[in-house]
Amino acid sequence: MRLHSSAYNGVNGASCVPKEQSNVDRQPEAGQKASPSDYLAAERTLLAWIRTGIAMMGFGFVVARFGLFLAQLQIVRGTAPTEHLGLSLWFGTALIAVGVVVNAIAGTHHLRLVRSLDRGEPPRSHSAALAVSTAFLLGLVGLGMAAYLFSIRGSSH
Repeated sequence: MRLHSSAYNGVNGASCVPKEQSNVDRQPEAGQKASPSDYLAAERTLLAWIRTGIAMMGFGFVVARFGLFLAQLQIVRGTAPTEHLGLSLWFGTALIAVGVVVNAIAGTHHLRLVRSLDRGEPPRSHSAALAVSTAFLLGLVGLGMAAYLFSIRGSSH
């Protein structure tokens, strides 16, 4: 029996597994436990958010220590350290706190998703509010750090 190329997964019928035998694209029926690919997709999403949170915390640590570096640099140059060098500590601490919050929200969202998959409920659509708010907040922090660096540059000349 010859199957048409539309009956196969992949581009132009490149896969050897007919759609009828593939579990990847099949949605579980109501009350049926989710497929392993659903759990793996949820885990990949969790790991991506954890990576984002850890990167934010690491970057926050670097930013917080940047003020100390600038103070040491001014001492080596023989100029008096300026008062506004403490802003990097606040920016860095804010980034670390946001990274912790992102990881906590990602963990709770993952737990709710896995529990709903275990109950056989279809995954609910959710808003992208966390992603958009994180991107917006990082943009604001970036603008604030750029303004901070310009103010330091202006005060040293």
